Amino acid sequence: MTTAPVETTTYLCTGCPLGCRLEVDAVEGDIVEIRGFDCRKGERYARQEHLDPRRPVSTTVTIEAGTLPRLPVRTAEAFPKDEVMRLVRQLQAMRVVAPVARGQVVLDDALGSGIDVIATRSMAADPEADAGDAGGDPQRARSSAV
Repeated sequence: MTTAPVETTTYLCTGCPLGCRLEVDAVEGDIVEIRGFDCRKGERYARQEHLDPRRPVSTTVTIEAGTLPRLPVRTAEAFPKDEVMRLVRQLQAMRVVAPVARGQVVLDDALGSGIDVIATRSMAADPEADAGDAGGDPQRARSSAV
């Protein structure tokens, strides 16, 4: 019977201002020990980061007929790290039509993750801009990939 080696991975905790250096020992992907944390947030962070790393995503999307050319958006919760670049590419190709309210979902269930992308500011329609297909519906931001 062979014994699998213990693999140690090091992380810098961002769960609180202490910034602890965490070490996670794992055998065949299963965590056997977590060291270096000074609070429970550190232990949770190490487990999450090792098993399912996620990142908050904040960027901007193009907005048509808005008072500014770009609308700031973010994910409603942390997004799977290995899918962040694919999400950013999708958002880069997106067009939203003003008006948009702060907190409004501009992309629901991003990449089938169950996580929405929301506007982080309100953006009124520019009365001098051509809204294209805005259709007079101020309650709904339409989005499309180009």
